[in-house]
Amino acid sequence: MLKILMKNIYILLICITCLSSCQKEKADLIVINSNSYTVNSTFERTEAFAVKEGKFIAIGSTKDIQKKYQSKKIIDAKQQTIVPGLIDAHCHFYRMGLQQQKVNLEGTTSYDDVLEKLVEFQKEKNTSYITGRGWDQNDWDVKEFPTKEKLDELFPTIPVAIRRVDGHALLVNQAALNLTKITNETRVSGGEIIKKNGKITGVLIDAAMDYIKIPEASKEEAVKGLLAAQDICFSYGLTTVDDAGLDRETIELIDVMQKKGTLKMRVYAMISGDKQSQIDYYLNKGIYKTNYLNVRSFKVYGDGALGSRGAAMRKSYTDRANHFGALIYAPERYQEIAKQIAASEFQMNTHAIGDSANTWLIETYNNVLKNKQNRRWRIEHAQIISSEDFKNFHNILPSVQPTHATSDMYWAKDRIGKERMKGAYAFKDLLTNYGKVALGTDFPVEKVNPFLTFYAATVRKDLNNFPENGFQMENALTREETLKGMTIWAAYSNFEENEKGSIEVGKFADFVILNQDIMTTEDKNLPKTKVVATYVNGENVYKIK
Repeated sequence: MLKILMKNIYILLICITCLSSCQKEKADLIVINSNSYTVNSTFERTEAFAVKEGKFIAIGSTKDIQKKYQSKKIIDAKQQTIVPGLIDAHCHFYRMGLQQQKVNLEGTTSYDDVLEKLVEFQKEKNTSYITGRGWDQNDWDVKEFPTKEKLDELFPTIPVAIRRVDGHALLVNQAALNLTKITNETRVSGGEIIKKNGKITGVLIDAAMDYIKIPEASKEEAVKGLLAAQDICFSYGLTTVDDAGLDRETIELIDVMQKKGTLKMRVYAMISGDKQSQIDYYLNKGIYKTNYLNVRSFKVYGDGALGSRGAAMRKSYTDRANHFGALIYAPERYQEIAKQIAASEFQMNTHAIGDSANTWLIETYNNVLKNKQNRRWRIEHAQIISSEDFKNFHNILPSVQPTHATSDMYWAKDRIGKERMKGAYAFKDLLTNYGKVALGTDFPVEKVNPFLTFYAATVRKDLNNFPENGFQMENALTREETLKGMTIWAAYSNFEENEKGSIEVGKFADFVILNQDIMTTEDKNLPKTKVVATYVNGENVYKIK
């Protein structure tokens, strides 16, 4: 009798357990025991969440999530920090991918160092046209633009065209010049052909670079580049990239690869606004949106870069008398483009670094937008702002790159003077006036690593702890502001705040597991942050080895 009773109790317990289990909702993934920053409206932290069909379906305590949900995939985070998938609000994803197949000149310490890398590259690749990127004369002992004589000696018949790190200056040899119509009499609007003692040096600035016709990448090279860029970005926790300036062919290739499932990176594609035909095509086509691709903005170049003295300034450069930089186009052209875009639902995102370029673009934006709200038109970089212009950002979203500040801080004051530096790299002032800032890196101009962005925005020092008290710390951002700028505010700048940028029910399950808590670790440890794993739609797309 006792045996029968015990057997019945056992069966009852099994039934109760089964019933309890059956009542639980099935999830594709459950994460428990985490230190997750949701970046929701109250910046709450949570322990656990459940994912189904690529989206967050529940957020709460480990106990509550486990009580309500079951899954074959359970991640015990063991108190590791989790943040929403990171968004780089301004980068050159495709260009960086292509760069993996070219000579990399980042970190070169002299012109001779550049030449050595070119020789090594050519020995290995034996290309018919040498291209590359990354040199920066401001990092050399002799902080002057190089000249082409040594290039001509090393490569008398093979064309060479290598871009400066910011992409706004190009060094070419005579073999490359011979393929163009450039002569000593050539004049350029919106750029400059640098000369020395009346001779062309081989350095071309901004619009002058258009004379050099570098061979286009093949489709195979383009695909390879996109996949290489994706691998790099996932390893740093980036799940969305805002690619600033893509042509139609590349956008369509990205769409095809995403639909095939080979490209899982989410892309906010800024259409290159350098061709009227391309502007007309997309304005006629209208906004194009999938879960992975968003095509609703145009990238326009306002001026050049500060490092190559192409940024348009209201007064001449402190270190080059009677030189003001230049707008890329005639002022009226920006008005024409802005009026066209304002008549649509598209966003206009304009590169503006110098105070003159920023003044003109701010005025142009505000004139064409008038009382139109929530257009979220962006100034990309917003690097040097006149004091009276900050208040005019009330309806213009600043998209800035914190590592530009820590890269330029060694020489920027010499270039523009003490007074103009007050409005330079002024992230906090821009945040105060608009209420949000979108943060990016501008890679490959700067490093891809978003934790260097986090460090530069909050600590404003280089990796050698310089300067001791930080660079213009009155414009440092808090850690909370910085994480928002890399997630929810960046999503907002893309009109995507309802689908990504925070760990909230209904949003895409994009998240990143980190090896340390970036909200509490010591300042000096921030650059050491590593990504343990990256998830897109709840799928593991990167795992640390």
